Amino acid sequence: METQLIIDNRAVPASGSATYVRLHPTTGQVITRAAAASVDDAVAAVDSAHRAFQSWSQTGPTERRRILLKAADILEAKTPLFIDAMAKEIGASELWSGFNVMLAANLFREAAALATQIQGETIPTDKPGTLSMTVRQPVGVILSIVPWNGPVILAARAIAYPIICGNSVVFRASETSPKTHLLIAEALMEAGLPPGVLNVLTNAPNDAPEVIDALIAHKAVRRINFTGSTRVGRIIAEKAGRHLKRCLLELGGKSPLVVLDDADINEAVNAAVFGAFLYQGQICMSTERIVVDEKIADEFVAKFAARARELPVGDPATGAACVIGPMIVNESGARLNRMIDDAQAKGAQIAAGGLATGAVMPATIVDHVTRDMQIYDEETFGPITTVVRARDTEDAVRIANDTAYGLSSGVFGRDVTRALAVAMRIETGSCHINGATVQNEAQAPYGGTKDSGYGRFDGRAVIDEFTEVKWLTIEPSKQQYPI
Repeated sequence: METQLIIDNRAVPASGSATYVRLHPTTGQVITRAAAASVDDAVAAVDSAHRAFQSWSQTGPTERRRILLKAADILEAKTPLFIDAMAKEIGASELWSGFNVMLAANLFREAAALATQIQGETIPTDKPGTLSMTVRQPVGVILSIVPWNGPVILAARAIAYPIICGNSVVFRASETSPKTHLLIAEALMEAGLPPGVLNVLTNAPNDAPEVIDALIAHKAVRRINFTGSTRVGRIIAEKAGRHLKRCLLELGGKSPLVVLDDADINEAVNAAVFGAFLYQGQICMSTERIVVDEKIADEFVAKFAARARELPVGDPATGAACVIGPMIVNESGARLNRMIDDAQAKGAQIAAGGLATGAVMPATIVDHVTRDMQIYDEETFGPITTVVRARDTEDAVRIANDTAYGLSSGVFGRDVTRALAVAMRIETGSCHINGATVQNEAQAPYGGTKDSGYGRFDGRAVIDEFTEVKWLTIEPSKQQYPI
């Protein structure tokens, strides 16, 4: 597969026709050859988006809505192309690929519905004969940066929401999934999005610091939304802060699933399997910590381990029907093996699975995890989860909050009043009672707390993220002033 940059709705090569390659993590085969943008290309993309903003910001809500609704249908029609590209580029199963496209199409439709919800308000005033009010206006060029792990849904929200609010977007696609991300841009172009409203850049990994620095520093870029690791998110926020530019950051997670002593164990196991092992656990809200009341822990772990052992391992790129595919890079296995070795040396037990071989790893459960182990609070981002045993409900809440992260969480318990009380005390941006930690709906605000970032995608919350509030007054021309 080959990809180019998209500027002014045209596929163009990078400066000097520079390219880089995405390699398969286990075979080393070249999967995608992509354009490697330079700083000059980045500046050209922002300049184009700035020009397009002048007219797009004046486009009415009906036209914006029409384009996004049409793009949603086109996106769904491209599902087979997404399944093929995601299997090859990121080892995604057909389930995860289809899930991404379905969520992204729904998001486009939900974003379209926001076109007429971008509203101000009237404000009481003490000045006689004066109308005081606010309006919301688009801010300019938005820089959107997203990762490879949920490539369709994460890209859709980083593009659709700024656009529906009247902004233009420079979308820096992941170097790991360039073909997948280009398919989204193609859907929007086919739907009639005007040239320059969405420009797409890819760059070689080694060029990322210089290219992103140039994008953030460009005067026309007014806001940045970034989804990715906490480490990189801090760098983005620091750079943006120097230029007084606002960020929306959705970063790492170590999502807990709390299983109380009165939980329906079988249903809790179902949620744990889905949350921990969907897409090899490489989702920001994957269930990486299962906090189980010790009174039911043995039964829970036995049933959970039995289910995990049944999950088939394979490579979707070869057409294999599997749940657990290869991890994104070969180095992931060695990183996770070090965590397992550390945990076992300190008393943890492997309830299912085991060590990785390069990028290949079975569904793995590490039981009896304690705070002194590296795996306790370090993001694993692989087909591995941990079980931490709690003395009681109070201890379970303490353990759930004993983390630097605060993205998603879940609580299982038959006493819904008690489960709700626990959910209210867990320090995460979302919590699902008797549900999995991996959930997303376009109409519900999504984001994290603590080291998981700040700001919210989805729902009406995005209007604040991608517009500015302006105070306006209409006053009598003849007034008495004190001087």
